[in-house]
Amino acid sequence: MDLREGEHIIFEGHPSWRAILSFYLKALAIAVMVGAIGWLAFSAGVGVAVALGVFVVAVIVGFIRRMATTYSITNQRLRIRRGIISRNVQETRVDRIQNVNTDQGVLERILQVGTVDYDTAGTDDADFAFAGVGQPEKVAKKVEQALHEASQAQAQGLQQQGLTGSPPPPPPPPPPATA
Repeated sequence: MDLREGEHIIFEGHPSWRAILSFYLKALAIAVMVGAIGWLAFSAGVGVAVALGVFVVAVIVGFIRRMATTYSITNQRLRIRRGIISRNVQETRVDRIQNVNTDQGVLERILQVGTVDYDTAGTDDADFAFAGVGQPEKVAKKVEQALHEASQAQAQGLQQQGLTGSPPPPPPPPPPATA
């Protein structure tokens, strides 16, 4: 990630391996079914080899999918990068974040994974979310930290420019009227 001047990384990570356990369980079920067909059609050795091959391919695909997704939070922006060969990058400035929501189902709570969803100002981008992150509450706190740092930097910049954000002083009272 190319950092801008004054920007630093607060959080960077990938979806948790626990988040793709359901993918692995489905792959295991498919591997067992394909292995059973190979066992019945050919022999036990062929069935086991086919089942093992299908599951190994699924594990590799799951690992690549997980590692090809990177979530980043800096003091200036949030970024989601997906892909190895083709790339998809989503970015938003921290000051555009309006709401941060975490979502965890029962199984996700047990596995300590979930989704952190961001609502941003002026966009209809409904899929700006860090899906499958470990300990989503901590990730949401990192966004709060980024928002705090961004607001402090903005206030410091205004103060240096002489613009404090406080209302201007009232004008002096008019001179007393003389008759």
